[in-house]
Amino acid sequence: MAEQPDDRGEALVAILNNQADMAILRAEGWYRVPVGYAPKRWPPKLIAFYQTKTFGDEAFAVRYYGAVRDIQEVSRKQLFPDEPPNAKSHKRYYQVRLKSLRSLPRPIVSLRLRRIVFIPTTIEKLWSAEEINDLFDDSPLEDRLWTRLKALGAEAERQWRVQVGGRRRYLDFALFCRWGQVDIETDGDRSHTSKADVYLDKCRDNALQAIGWRVLRFTGAEVHERMESYCVPTIRRLVEGLGGFGASQPYPPIDTDQIVMCETPEDYSVD
Repeated sequence: MAEQPDDRGEALVAILNNQADMAILRAEGWYRVPVGYAPKRWPPKLIAFYQTKTFGDEAFAVRYYGAVRDIQEVSRKQLFPDEPPNAKSHKRYYQVRLKSLRSLPRPIVSLRLRRIVFIPTTIEKLWSAEEINDLFDDSPLEDRLWTRLKALGAEAERQWRVQVGGRRRYLDFALFCRWGQVDIETDGDRSHTSKADVYLDKCRDNALQAIGWRVLRFTGAEVHERMESYCVPTIRRLVEGLGGFGASQPYPPIDTDQIVMCETPEDYSVD
């Protein structure tokens, strides 16, 4: 059975999108993260790897992980001494060295096409996750609503990226219905309360609605105290009005640079 650290700890799910990096992991036991793009929750105690389409039958899932032995900041030239000099030779990276590379007890799959670079999460969630959306660790409020959405059989994605008016917007929950899409936002009691916050939320909601999204907002009190009497019935009515769950296409159209955690397309390769 796979060795499991026994504390809650911090974990990071990171992209693995080529066979060469997998070979390095297996043979040398290290992975690189550009210093300028390391997640705010750093350093991790454990790192797991999301494999892309280049891995064939193992693609679009998290299957392998390793406990972190140490992390050093190095240049690309130090990582790849035999690589010919180029514009990236002096780029700085965190070299994350692992104690060993192990298989998860079960793969964590992505049910919908999306690109993933980094997902900061917890070791606890990594062990229990059944699919990618179970890994997100943005707030207990979102976790509570996510658990209920799963019980409803919702076709939903967390932290879904939408391009609106030249800006990237990340939706707490994107629900995909036959005749439309729904954004559900959870507003914590200590945020979204000032006049400036309310104004920005209104502008954001209007921008999404202008391109066809329906928007629902629930406060922390509503999620905690009125989940069954208000939140769930409101979601159900809207979803039923949009023909129920199930997009008209197997996967809704996404931008070619659909990426989690605000990465840019050129950094999708972690180079």
